[in-house]
Amino acid sequence: QVQLVESGGGLVQPGGSLTLSCTTSGFSLDYYAIGWFRQAPGQEREGVSCISMSDGSTFYANSVRGRFTISRDNAKNTVYLQMNSLKPEDTAVYYCAAAQFTIQTMCAIFAELNDRWGQGTQVTVSS
Repeated sequence: QVQLVESGGGLVQPGGSLTLSCTTSGFSLDYYAIGWFRQAPGQEREGVSCISMSDGSTFYANSVRGRFTISRDNAKNTVYLQMNSLKPEDTAVYYCAAAQFTIQTMCAIFAELNDRWGQGTQVTVSS
């Protein structure tokens, strides 16, 4: 059974940092891309960052490039999202997902195609 579980969210002040974790089980990650997505109230879900589990290549949305870093630990079947210099506009529920897409495709359109998501983890950036 394929499972992805998000954790690590919380309340942080603007300029602060958080690290999210996406722990996977039930499938081999070798040929998958793992993506982080977010959905703010009243807004569409959007791709934030994606990583290839085979070669570690990464993709970032323009809004987070230079502030967020995605990484993987294949031994632990876990993908991380290090978020620095957080802004109020980063406030959202963050989700992770896996698919056999390129990282660019994963981040660009997967949110529109997928209708099965986990519970996500809430990130709130506020003073």
